[in-house]
Amino acid sequence: MKILILGVNGFIGHHLTNRILDKTDWEVYGMDLAFDRLDKALHHSRFHYLEGDISINREWIEYHIKKCDVVIPLVAIATPKLYVEDPIGVFNLDFEMNLSIVKQCVKYRKRIVFPSTSEVYGDSKDPEFKEDETFLVVGPIQKERWIYSCCKQLLDRVIYAHGTRGHLEFTLFRPFNWIGPRLDSLDTAKEGSSRVVTQFIAELLMKRPISLVDGGHQKRCFTYVDDGIDALLKILENSGNCCRNQIINIGNPGNECSIKELAHILKKIFMDHPRHRDDREFSPIIEMSAEQYYGKGYQDIYTRKPSIEKARKLLGWEPKIGLEDSLRMTLHAFLEENE
Repeated sequence: MKILILGVNGFIGHHLTNRILDKTDWEVYGMDLAFDRLDKALHHSRFHYLEGDISINREWIEYHIKKCDVVIPLVAIATPKLYVEDPIGVFNLDFEMNLSIVKQCVKYRKRIVFPSTSEVYGDSKDPEFKEDETFLVVGPIQKERWIYSCCKQLLDRVIYAHGTRGHLEFTLFRPFNWIGPRLDSLDTAKEGSSRVVTQFIAELLMKRPISLVDGGHQKRCFTYVDDGIDALLKILENSGNCCRNQIINIGNPGNECSIKELAHILKKIFMDHPRHRDDREFSPIIEMSAEQYYGKGYQDIYTRKPSIEKARKLLGWEPKIGLEDSLRMTLHAFLEENE
């Protein structure tokens, strides 16, 4: 099997690439703006890399969509602070550039394994989000935070419509707060625009206050990346009827905690780390309003818990790594790379 991964240097992209090269005999063709996370893969005989941009290298992309069996477009802006600060940039990359990839997959009748998002469920009040039943609820237009969710939802609908009409084969997967080594860069976290786990770890490392937006009462279910990649690999292996034209949540409902609890768990893990247990000071945990932290266009989601019955049934998959272990391995890896 030949697999094209766009955004191959990203968090999911490089972990998936390493697993494919380690566990299968598949060929991987990858493109990204950088290759700093790809050291394990770069010189592998079955990995073929181009440093490029999906908005520029369109001929290369079309050629490789035509050449490959499966296309996995992982290029997107996925940090909430940027949804508010640059909604047009989010739309241009996350929707328009990815729509072009979808159209090429339709043109050449290629299988697409597309990263949807848990954000499409929005502010649903369901206790668990079910792929084929839960209503997708978003906020008013002036809350620009929702542009990411809307971009992804519309792409889901376009892909679904093409797939159910026989124009391509698809599987949509919805990651729920995947974490692990090399989640984000320290430079991004320094600017205050990273995802929450990386942001908190960076604050701990730099002795800056950890900000709980609106008290940190929001709940999330954190999934260790190894568990997530296990599920993705099963999706890639099962092309036929099992995953054909399916939407699949990939998350760990057992790893639910509030953002406030997250901050305290990470701080404790950091304080217990051999290189930091003797530090004289540690980051205080403070509270801040969403408007102060994100700006006026922000609106939060207070629960985001997946039903994973479909993943269990279709893939025989079950997440294995608990919350504290997931956070400990993520934090330790972050410190190893940045100290």
